[in-house]
Amino acid sequence: MKILGIDPGLRTTGFGVIHKQGNKLTYIASGTIKTPDADLPLRLKTILASVSEVIATYAPDCAAIEKVFVNVNPQSTLLLGQARGAAICALVQADLTVAEYTALQVKQAVVGHGKAQKSQVQDMVQRLLSLSGMPGTDAADALGVAICHAHSGEALSALSALAPGLAKRGLRVRGGRLVG
Repeated sequence: MKILGIDPGLRTTGFGVIHKQGNKLTYIASGTIKTPDADLPLRLKTILASVSEVIATYAPDCAAIEKVFVNVNPQSTLLLGQARGAAICALVQADLTVAEYTALQVKQAVVGHGKAQKSQVQDMVQRLLSLSGMPGTDAADALGVAICHAHSGEALSALSALAPGLAKRGLRVRGGRLVG
């Protein structure tokens, strides 16, 4: 299974593609999408077109994207959400299933704790994928999102398959957890 990870950003959006076979993860590609210093609609168009190009080039089976965190500055949060929306549009337009993970979930999956620094994520991504060099921060974050999905995607799928039976017992799955 090929997984496309996206780390959305209005100026720079990171992407990473990995292959998962059993428990083995293999690096395929990564990079960044840089938007021009222009108005918002042109930036969003660039993200949409570039993510579509990445999909066409690498033909992933599924995708995962980082969720927006609430920033101190509401305007920055709104702009990041719009960049994220443009990337999601490209993913769903290509009929990919899209999983969403928080930065905390990604850091826990890659480094082992949710308060990891960007440099720690870069280092662990390099080690986990046996890369010859250190990936850039945005590409490393995107690869981290893909790694997170590779590790947790199967568990979430299994829980989702159980959901109808659990619902009959008054239980449901929310955020990968069983709640009553």
